[in-house]
Amino acid sequence: MLTYGCQMNFSDAERMEGELDKLGYESIEDMEQADLIMINTCAVRENAEDKVYGKIGEIKNLKRKNPDLIFGITGCMAQKEGEKLIKRAPHIDFVLGTNKIQEVVSTVSKLEQAQEKHIVDTEINEKDMPEDISIHRKTALSAWVPIMYGCNNFCTYCIVPYVRGRERSRMPEDIVSEVQEAVKQGYKEVTLLGQNVNSYGKDHKKATFAELLSMVDKVEGIERVRYMTSNPKDLSDAVIDVIKNSQHICTHFHLPVQHGSNRILKAMNRVYTVEAYKELITKIRNAVPDATITTDIIVGFPGETEEDFQQLLDLMAWVRYDQAYTFIYSKRSGTPAAEMDEQVDDDVKHDRLNRLMELQNKISLEKNQQLQDKVVKVMVEGTSSNDDKVWSGRTSGNKLVLWPYQGHEKPGDLVEVKICQPQTWVLKGELA
Repeated sequence: MLTYGCQMNFSDAERMEGELDKLGYESIEDMEQADLIMINTCAVRENAEDKVYGKIGEIKNLKRKNPDLIFGITGCMAQKEGEKLIKRAPHIDFVLGTNKIQEVVSTVSKLEQAQEKHIVDTEINEKDMPEDISIHRKTALSAWVPIMYGCNNFCTYCIVPYVRGRERSRMPEDIVSEVQEAVKQGYKEVTLLGQNVNSYGKDHKKATFAELLSMVDKVEGIERVRYMTSNPKDLSDAVIDVIKNSQHICTHFHLPVQHGSNRILKAMNRVYTVEAYKELITKIRNAVPDATITTDIIVGFPGETEEDFQQLLDLMAWVRYDQAYTFIYSKRSGTPAAEMDEQVDDDVKHDRLNRLMELQNKISLEKNQQLQDKVVKVMVEGTSSNDDKVWSGRTSGNKLVLWPYQGHEKPGDLVEVKICQPQTWVLKGELA
Protein backbone atom coordinates (compact mmCIF):
# COMPACT_ATOMS: atom_id res chain seq x y z
CA MET A 1 0.00 0.00 0.00
CA LEU A 2 1.26 3.45 -0.95
CA THR A 3 0.08 6.27 1.30
CA TYR A 4 0.21 10.01 0.74
CA GLY A 5 -0.85 12.89 2.96
CA CYS A 6 -1.48 13.41 6.65
CA GLN A 7 -1.05 11.23 9.71
CA MET A 8 -4.76 10.34 9.58
CA ASN A 9 -4.15 8.81 6.15
CA PHE A 10 -1.31 6.70 7.55
CA SER A 11 -3.56 5.60 10.41
CA ASP A 12 -6.29 4.65 7.92
CA ALA A 13 -3.70 2.67 5.92
CA GLU A 14 -2.70 0.70 9.04
CA ARG A 15 -6.33 -0.26 9.52
CA MET A 16 -6.86 -1.22 5.88
CA GLU A 17 -3.74 -3.40 5.97
CA GLY A 18 -5.02 -4.94 9.20
CA GLU A 19 -8.25 -5.85 7.45
CA LEU A 20 -6.37 -7.26 4.45
CA ASP A 21 -4.44 -9.55 6.81
CA LYS A 22 -7.76 -11.43 7.16
CA LEU A 23 -7.53 -12.36 3.46
CA GLY A 24 -3.93 -13.52 3.83
CA TYR A 25 -2.26 -10.54 2.20
CA GLU A 26 1.21 -9.57 3.38
CA SER A 27 2.93 -6.26 2.73
CA ILE A 28 5.91 -6.30 0.35
CA GLU A 29 8.22 -3.58 -0.99
CA ASP A 30 8.47 -4.69 -4.63
CA MET A 31 5.36 -3.59 -6.56
CA GLU A 32 6.27 -5.86 -9.48
CA GLN A 33 5.69 -8.89 -7.24
CA ALA A 34 2.38 -7.63 -5.80
CA ASP A 35 -1.01 -9.27 -6.25
CA LEU A 36 -2.78 -6.20 -4.85
CA ILE A 37 -1.75 -2.54 -5.00
CA MET A 38 -3.64 0.20 -3.17
CA ILE A 39 -2.90 3.91 -3.14
CA ASN A 40 -4.31 5.75 -0.13
CA THR A 41 -4.57 9.30 -1.38
CA CYS A 42 -4.56 12.95 -0.29
CA ALA A 43 -6.50 15.79 -1.90
CA VAL A 44 -5.44 18.72 0.28
CA ARG A 45 -2.87 20.01 -2.21
CA GLU A 46 -2.49 19.74 -5.95
CA ASN A 47 1.04 18.27 -5.83
CA ALA A 48 -0.27 15.30 -3.80
CA GLU A 49 -2.78 14.54 -6.56
CA ASP A 50 -0.09 14.95 -9.23
CA LYS A 51 2.03 12.31 -7.48
CA VAL A 52 -0.90 9.91 -7.42
CA TYR A 53 -1.63 10.36 -11.13
CA GLY A 54 2.03 9.70 -11.88
CA LYS A 55 1.93 6.50 -9.86
CA ILE A 56 -1.35 5.42 -11.51
CA GLY A 57 0.37 5.68 -14.90
CA GLU A 58 3.32 3.64 -13.64
CA ILE A 59 1.04 0.88 -12.38
CA LYS A 60 -0.67 0.65 -15.77
CA ASN A 61 2.44 -1.14 -17.06
CA LEU A 62 2.34 -3.60 -14.14
CA LYS A 63 -1.33 -4.29 -14.83
CA ARG A 64 -0.49 -4.98 -18.46
CA LYS A 65 2.14 -7.54 -17.42
CA ASN A 66 -0.13 -9.10 -14.79
CA PRO A 67 -3.84 -8.85 -15.69
CA ASP A 68 -4.76 -10.54 -12.38
CA LEU A 69 -3.25 -7.68 -10.38
CA ILE A 70 -5.94 -5.90 -8.32
CA PHE A 71 -5.44 -2.14 -8.21
CA GLY A 72 -7.43 0.26 -6.04
CA ILE A 73 -7.53 3.92 -5.01
CA THR A 74 -8.72 4.92 -1.53
CA GLY A 75 -8.81 8.02 0.64
CA CYS A 76 -9.54 11.71 0.07
CA MET A 77 -8.70 11.95 -3.63
CA ALA A 78 -10.80 8.84 -4.25
CA GLN A 79 -13.66 10.50 -2.39
CA LYS A 80 -13.26 13.72 -4.39
CA GLU A 81 -12.87 12.21 -7.88
CA GLY A 82 -14.89 8.99 -7.64
CA GLU A 83 -15.76 7.45 -11.02
CA LYS A 84 -13.67 10.06 -12.83
CA LEU A 85 -10.60 8.12 -11.78
CA ILE A 86 -11.71 4.95 -13.57
CA LYS A 87 -12.80 6.91 -16.64
CA ARG A 88 -9.34 8.45 -16.77
CA ALA A 89 -7.54 5.20 -15.93
CA PRO A 90 -9.67 2.08 -16.67
CA HIS A 91 -6.97 -0.20 -15.24
CA ILE A 92 -8.12 0.89 -11.75
CA ASP A 93 -10.29 -1.89 -10.33
CA PHE A 94 -11.85 -0.12 -7.36
CA VAL A 95 -12.28 3.31 -5.81
CA LEU A 96 -13.21 3.57 -2.13
CA GLY A 97 -13.77 6.92 -0.48
CA THR A 98 -13.00 7.92 3.08
CA ASN A 99 -14.37 6.00 6.06
CA LYS A 100 -14.61 2.83 3.95
CA ILE A 101 -12.03 0.80 5.86
CA GLN A 102 -14.63 -1.78 6.77
CA GLU A 103 -15.45 -2.27 3.06
CA VAL A 104 -11.92 -3.21 1.95
CA VAL A 105 -12.22 -6.96 2.60
CA SER A 106 -15.56 -7.38 0.79
CA THR A 107 -14.40 -5.20 -2.13
CA VAL A 108 -11.17 -7.13 -2.70
CA SER A 109 -12.99 -10.45 -2.25
CA LYS A 110 -15.50 -9.56 -4.99
CA LEU A 111 -12.69 -8.69 -7.37
CA GLU A 112 -10.76 -11.85 -6.52
CA GLN A 113 -13.84 -13.89 -7.42
CA ALA A 114 -14.50 -11.78 -10.54
CA GLN A 115 -17.96 -10.94 -9.25
CA GLU A 116 -17.56 -7.35 -10.44
CA LYS A 117 -15.17 -5.59 -12.82
CA HIS A 118 -15.11 -2.09 -11.35
CA ILE A 119 -16.28 -1.06 -7.88
CA VAL A 120 -16.81 2.56 -6.86
CA ASP A 121 -18.08 3.49 -3.39
CA THR A 122 -17.75 7.15 -2.45
CA GLU A 123 -20.98 7.69 -0.56
CA ILE A 124 -20.14 9.85 2.45
CA ASN A 125 -20.54 7.61 5.47
CA GLU A 126 -20.95 9.61 8.67
CA LYS A 127 -21.77 6.62 10.84
CA ASP A 128 -19.45 5.54 13.62
CA MET A 129 -16.42 3.57 12.46
CA PRO A 130 -16.73 -0.09 13.60
CA GLU A 131 -14.50 -0.81 16.60
CA ASP A 132 -13.62 -4.35 15.52
CA ILE A 133 -11.27 -3.12 12.77
CA SER A 134 -7.88 -4.87 12.80
CA ILE A 135 -4.74 -2.72 12.88
CA HIS A 136 -1.42 -3.52 11.22
CA ARG A 137 0.80 -0.89 12.82
CA LYS A 138 3.79 0.27 10.79
CA THR A 139 5.55 2.59 13.21
CA ALA A 140 8.04 1.26 15.76
CA LEU A 141 7.57 3.57 18.75
CA SER A 142 4.56 5.84 18.36
CA ALA A 143 1.09 4.46 17.68
CA TRP A 144 -1.43 6.53 15.72
CA VAL A 145 -4.80 6.50 17.52
CA PRO A 146 -7.68 8.32 15.78
CA ILE A 147 -10.10 9.88 18.26
CA MET A 148 -12.49 11.44 15.74
CA TYR A 149 -13.22 11.65 12.04
CA GLY A 150 -14.36 14.49 9.82
CA CYS A 151 -14.44 18.26 10.28
CA ASN A 152 -17.12 20.91 10.88
CA ASN A 153 -15.04 24.02 10.29
CA PHE A 154 -15.31 24.58 6.53
CA CYS A 155 -12.27 26.82 6.17
CA THR A 156 -12.68 28.32 2.71
CA TYR A 157 -9.41 26.89 1.35
CA CYS A 158 -9.87 23.36 2.66
CA ILE A 159 -11.37 20.30 0.97
CA VAL A 160 -11.39 18.09 4.10
CA PRO A 161 -15.01 18.62 5.28
CA TYR A 162 -16.22 17.74 1.79
CA VAL A 163 -14.24 14.50 1.55
CA ARG A 164 -14.28 13.32 5.18
CA GLY A 165 -17.73 14.47 6.27
CA ARG A 166 -18.86 15.99 9.55
CA GLU A 167 -17.19 15.37 12.90
CA ARG A 168 -17.76 12.00 14.58
CA SER A 169 -16.03 11.31 17.89
CA ARG A 170 -15.14 7.81 19.03
CA MET A 171 -16.26 6.72 22.49
CA PRO A 172 -13.63 7.55 25.12
CA GLU A 173 -13.54 4.00 26.47
CA ASP A 174 -12.75 2.65 22.98
CA ILE A 175 -9.89 5.11 22.60
CA VAL A 176 -8.44 4.27 26.00
CA SER A 177 -8.76 0.56 25.21
CA GLU A 178 -6.80 1.04 21.96
CA VAL A 179 -4.10 2.96 23.82
CA GLN A 180 -3.85 0.21 26.42
CA GLU A 181 -3.52 -2.41 23.70
CA ALA A 182 -0.81 -0.38 21.98
CA VAL A 183 1.14 -0.20 25.25
CA LYS A 184 0.82 -3.98 25.62
CA GLN A 185 2.34 -4.30 22.13
CA GLY A 186 5.35 -2.30 23.29
CA TYR A 187 4.48 1.22 22.19
CA LYS A 188 5.83 3.91 24.50
CA GLU A 189 4.15 6.85 22.78
CA VAL A 190 0.74 7.47 21.22
CA THR A 191 -0.44 10.29 18.99
CA LEU A 192 -4.15 11.08 19.19
CA LEU A 193 -5.46 12.07 15.75
CA GLY A 194 -8.28 14.23 14.49
CA GLN A 195 -8.84 17.06 12.03
CA ASN A 196 -9.55 19.24 15.06
CA VAL A 197 -8.92 17.31 18.27
CA ASN A 198 -9.97 20.30 20.39
CA SER A 199 -13.60 19.77 19.37
CA TYR A 200 -13.53 16.09 20.39
CA GLY A 201 -16.69 14.96 22.18
CA LYS A 202 -18.95 17.83 21.18
CA ASP A 203 -21.16 15.41 19.28
CA HIS A 204 -21.64 12.63 21.84
CA LYS A 205 -21.01 14.64 25.07
CA LYS A 206 -19.35 11.63 26.72
CA ALA A 207 -16.05 13.40 27.38
CA THR A 208 -14.30 16.61 26.41
CA PHE A 209 -10.85 16.61 24.85
CA ALA A 210 -9.40 17.72 28.19
CA GLU A 211 -11.07 14.77 29.93
CA LEU A 212 -9.88 12.35 27.25
CA LEU A 213 -6.30 13.61 27.58
CA SER A 214 -6.48 13.04 31.31
CA MET A 215 -7.73 9.47 30.79
CA VAL A 216 -4.95 8.63 28.34
CA ASP A 217 -2.32 10.25 30.58
CA LYS A 218 -3.29 7.75 33.29
CA VAL A 219 -2.84 4.63 31.11
CA GLU A 220 -0.26 2.44 32.86
CA GLY A 221 2.97 2.09 30.89
CA ILE A 222 2.52 5.09 28.59
CA GLU A 223 5.54 7.38 28.38
CA ARG A 224 4.41 10.12 26.02
CA VAL A 225 1.08 11.37 24.67
CA ARG A 226 0.93 13.60 21.60
CA TYR A 227 -2.03 14.89 19.60
CA MET A 228 -2.75 16.62 16.30
CA THR A 229 -4.11 18.77 14.98
CA SER A 230 -5.74 21.73 16.74
CA ASN A 231 -7.90 24.64 15.74
CA PRO A 232 -7.03 27.60 17.99
CA LYS A 233 -10.68 28.59 18.36
CA ASP A 234 -11.43 25.44 20.35
CA LEU A 235 -8.34 25.14 22.59
CA SER A 236 -9.81 25.47 26.08
CA ASP A 237 -8.28 26.57 29.36
CA ALA A 238 -9.10 23.07 30.62
CA VAL A 239 -6.86 21.46 27.97
CA ILE A 240 -3.97 23.77 28.85
CA ASP A 241 -4.48 22.98 32.55
CA VAL A 242 -4.50 19.21 31.94
CA ILE A 243 -1.26 19.43 29.96
CA LYS A 244 0.32 21.62 32.64
CA ASN A 245 -0.47 19.06 35.37
CA SER A 246 0.02 15.86 33.36
CA GLN A 247 2.71 13.22 33.72
CA HIS A 248 3.03 12.15 30.10
CA ILE A 249 1.37 14.68 27.76
CA CYS A 250 3.99 16.36 25.61
CA THR A 251 4.67 20.08 25.84
CA HIS A 252 4.35 20.60 22.08
CA PHE A 253 1.49 22.88 21.06
CA HIS A 254 0.86 22.85 17.31
CA LEU A 255 -1.55 25.74 16.71
CA PRO A 256 -2.12 26.48 13.01
CA VAL A 257 -2.70 30.23 12.79
CA GLN A 258 -2.78 30.23 8.94
CA HIS A 259 -2.45 34.02 8.76
CA GLY A 260 -1.73 37.19 10.74
CA SER A 261 -4.32 39.52 9.18
CA ASN A 262 -7.83 39.62 10.63
CA ARG A 263 -9.17 40.44 7.18
CA ILE A 264 -7.59 37.31 5.68
CA LEU A 265 -8.57 35.15 8.66
CA LYS A 266 -12.18 36.20 8.13
CA ALA A 267 -11.93 35.37 4.43
CA MET A 268 -10.52 31.97 5.41
CA ASN A 269 -13.44 31.43 7.83
CA ARG A 270 -11.01 30.77 10.68
CA VAL A 271 -13.42 32.29 13.28
CA TYR A 272 -10.81 33.84 15.57
CA THR A 273 -8.87 37.07 15.54
CA VAL A 274 -5.16 37.79 15.81
CA GLU A 275 -5.85 39.35 19.21
CA ALA A 276 -7.61 36.20 20.49
CA TYR A 277 -4.77 34.05 19.15
CA LYS A 278 -2.19 36.16 20.99
CA GLU A 279 -4.17 35.77 24.22
CA LEU A 280 -4.09 32.00 23.73
CA ILE A 281 -0.31 31.99 23.20
CA THR A 282 0.13 34.06 26.36
CA LYS A 283 -2.00 31.58 28.35
CA ILE A 284 0.08 28.66 27.10
CA ARG A 285 3.40 30.32 27.89
CA ASN A 286 2.25 31.33 31.36
CA ALA A 287 1.02 27.80 32.13
CA VAL A 288 3.75 25.79 30.38
CA PRO A 289 6.88 27.98 30.20
CA ASP A 290 8.94 25.37 28.33
CA ALA A 291 6.25 24.78 25.69
CA THR A 292 7.31 24.33 22.08
CA ILE A 293 4.87 26.18 19.82
CA THR A 294 4.62 25.44 16.11
CA THR A 295 2.16 26.50 13.44
CA ASP A 296 0.90 26.24 9.84
CA ILE A 297 0.83 29.29 7.60
CA ILE A 298 -0.64 29.89 4.12
CA VAL A 299 0.97 32.57 1.97
CA GLY A 300 -0.77 34.16 -1.02
CA PHE A 301 -4.40 33.56 -0.06
CA PRO A 302 -6.76 35.37 -2.48
CA GLY A 303 -6.85 39.07 -1.79
CA GLU A 304 -3.70 39.06 0.37
CA THR A 305 -2.08 42.51 0.13
CA GLU A 306 1.43 43.53 1.12
CA GLU A 307 -0.12 45.11 4.23
CA ASP A 308 -1.79 41.79 5.13
CA PHE A 309 1.49 39.97 4.61
CA GLN A 310 3.35 42.46 6.82
CA GLN A 311 0.80 41.81 9.58
CA LEU A 312 1.61 38.11 9.24
CA LEU A 313 5.33 38.81 9.64
CA ASP A 314 4.56 40.98 12.67
CA LEU A 315 2.62 38.13 14.28
CA MET A 316 5.44 35.67 13.65
CA ALA A 317 7.94 38.07 15.19
CA TRP A 318 5.65 38.46 18.22
CA VAL A 319 4.92 34.75 18.77
CA ARG A 320 8.43 33.51 17.90
CA TYR A 321 7.41 30.02 16.83
CA ASP A 322 9.88 27.20 17.29
CA GLN A 323 8.97 26.08 13.80
CA ALA A 324 6.42 26.97 11.11
CA TYR A 325 5.12 24.75 8.32
CA THR A 326 4.63 27.18 5.44
CA PHE A 327 2.59 26.67 2.29
CA ILE A 328 1.79 28.65 -0.83
CA TYR A 329 -1.96 28.83 -1.40
CA SER A 330 -3.13 26.64 -4.24
CA LYS A 331 -6.67 26.34 -5.55
CA ARG A 332 -8.65 23.26 -4.59
CA SER A 333 -11.70 22.78 -6.80
CA GLY A 334 -14.88 22.59 -4.76
CA THR A 335 -13.74 25.08 -2.12
CA PRO A 336 -15.02 28.68 -1.86
CA ALA A 337 -11.52 30.18 -2.01
CA ALA A 338 -10.96 28.72 -5.47
CA GLU A 339 -13.73 30.99 -6.79
CA MET A 340 -12.59 34.14 -5.01
CA ASP A 341 -11.45 37.20 -6.93
CA GLU A 342 -7.98 38.73 -6.53
CA GLN A 343 -5.97 35.53 -6.84
CA VAL A 344 -2.34 36.40 -6.01
CA ASP A 345 0.31 36.08 -8.73
CA ASP A 346 2.72 33.17 -8.35
CA ASP A 347 5.77 35.43 -8.37
CA VAL A 348 4.35 37.43 -5.48
CA LYS A 349 3.51 34.23 -3.57
CA HIS A 350 7.03 32.87 -3.91
CA ASP A 351 8.63 36.19 -2.95
CA ARG A 352 6.49 36.38 0.20
CA LEU A 353 7.16 32.76 1.07
CA ASN A 354 10.91 33.34 0.83
CA ARG A 355 10.70 36.41 3.07
CA LEU A 356 8.56 34.54 5.58
CA MET A 357 10.92 31.55 5.68
CA GLU A 358 13.92 33.82 6.11
CA LEU A 359 12.32 35.34 9.22
CA GLN A 360 11.21 31.98 10.63
CA ASN A 361 14.58 30.31 10.06
CA LYS A 362 16.24 33.14 11.99
CA ILE A 363 13.77 32.73 14.87
CA SER A 364 14.06 28.91 14.88
CA LEU A 365 17.84 29.14 15.15
CA GLU A 366 17.65 31.69 17.96
CA LYS A 367 15.14 29.53 19.85
CA ASN A 368 17.36 26.47 19.51
CA GLN A 369 20.46 28.42 20.53
CA GLN A 370 18.78 29.06 23.88
CA LEU A 371 19.29 25.34 24.54
CA GLN A 372 23.07 25.55 24.21
CA ASP A 373 24.67 23.47 27.03
CA LYS A 374 21.21 22.53 28.38
CA VAL A 375 20.31 18.91 29.13
CA VAL A 376 17.11 17.67 27.48
CA LYS A 377 15.20 14.41 27.84
CA VAL A 378 14.88 12.53 24.56
CA MET A 379 12.99 9.42 23.51
CA VAL A 380 15.37 7.31 21.42
CA GLU A 381 14.10 6.56 17.91
CA GLY A 382 17.14 4.83 16.42
CA THR A 383 19.84 5.51 13.87
CA SER A 384 19.96 8.76 11.95
CA SER A 385 19.07 8.31 8.28
CA ASN A 386 22.54 9.42 7.25
CA ASP A 387 24.86 7.62 9.69
CA ASP A 388 24.31 4.52 11.84
CA LYS A 389 26.87 5.86 14.31
CA VAL A 390 24.61 8.83 14.95
CA TRP A 391 21.32 8.21 16.72
CA SER A 392 18.26 10.41 16.92
CA GLY A 393 15.27 11.09 19.09
CA ARG A 394 12.81 13.81 20.03
CA THR A 395 12.18 15.95 23.04
CA SER A 396 8.77 16.33 24.63
CA GLY A 397 8.52 19.51 22.59
CA ASN A 398 9.13 17.48 19.39
CA LYS A 399 12.58 18.90 18.67
CA LEU A 400 14.86 16.51 16.76
CA VAL A 401 18.09 15.65 18.62
CA LEU A 402 21.19 13.86 17.25
CA TRP A 403 24.08 12.37 19.24
CA PRO A 404 26.93 9.85 18.80
CA TYR A 405 25.69 6.34 19.57
CA GLN A 406 27.20 4.96 22.78
CA GLY A 407 26.24 1.31 22.29
CA HIS A 408 23.62 0.85 24.99
CA GLU A 409 20.70 3.02 23.87
CA LYS A 410 17.60 1.23 22.60
CA PRO A 411 14.61 2.61 20.68
CA GLY A 412 12.02 3.71 23.22
CA ASP A 413 14.53 4.53 25.94
CA LEU A 414 14.37 7.95 27.56
CA VAL A 415 17.86 9.42 27.70
CA GLU A 416 19.36 12.76 28.65
CA VAL A 417 21.36 14.64 26.02
CA LYS A 418 23.47 17.74 26.55
CA ILE A 419 23.05 20.12 23.62
CA CYS A 420 26.43 21.12 22.17
CA GLN A 421 25.54 22.37 18.69
CA PRO A 422 22.05 23.82 18.19
CA GLN A 423 21.09 24.35 14.56
CA THR A 424 18.01 25.66 12.78
CA TRP A 425 16.34 22.28 12.29
CA VAL A 426 18.17 19.93 14.69
CA LEU A 427 19.91 19.90 18.02
CA LYS A 428 23.25 18.07 18.16
CA GLY A 429 24.67 16.88 21.45
CA GLU A 430 26.07 14.05 23.54
CA LEU A 431 24.63 11.78 26.18
CA ALA A 432 24.73 13.48 29.56
